[in-house]
Amino acid sequence: MRQKQSLFEELLLPHLDGAYNLARWIVQRDQVAQAVVQEAYIQAQKEFVEFRGADARAWLLTFIRNTAYAWIQKHDNHSNMIPFDEVTHVAPSDKPLPEPSPEEIQRHLHEALSKLPVEFREVLVLREIEGWSYKQLASALNVSAATVISRLSQARRRLRQEVAGIQRQQLHDEL
Repeated sequence: MRQKQSLFEELLLPHLDGAYNLARWIVQRDQVAQAVVQEAYIQAQKEFVEFRGADARAWLLTFIRNTAYAWIQKHDNHSNMIPFDEVTHVAPSDKPLPEPSPEEIQRHLHEALSKLPVEFREVLVLREIEGWSYKQLASALNVSAATVISRLSQARRRLRQEVAGIQRQQLHDEL
């Protein structure tokens, strides 16, 4: 039993930062993300007998994802799943936007990412930040690789639109 616990910790502890990162982006609250990680980690520990040497990181993050979605469903948090209205978020402009500083870019990106529907935040975080392959994403999200590619494309487009909207709003506020 002790040897199994050591193996569990050896395989999964290195991925706790990524687990928290994913949980934080899905639930959008620090304390809730911490609770999600703790609950998922305990669940993964209980289910470790089922682990067959696959990708430990992907295995753990699947628990994180499922626990985070269960939390959202339990707390009826529909505010993070509001449908995106392109007409509201896209306004043409003839003025070129000033170049933001690296700090502003990071802040704009974080703000824009937090505005995306949870399924888009999730796929972007797992692919772009956690480095998951399309195959890993398809398996974890229980969708086809084509759906993963489509969802990523939509998520990236909407993220660009959100960033542009934030930059326009900042420019408008400065004027």
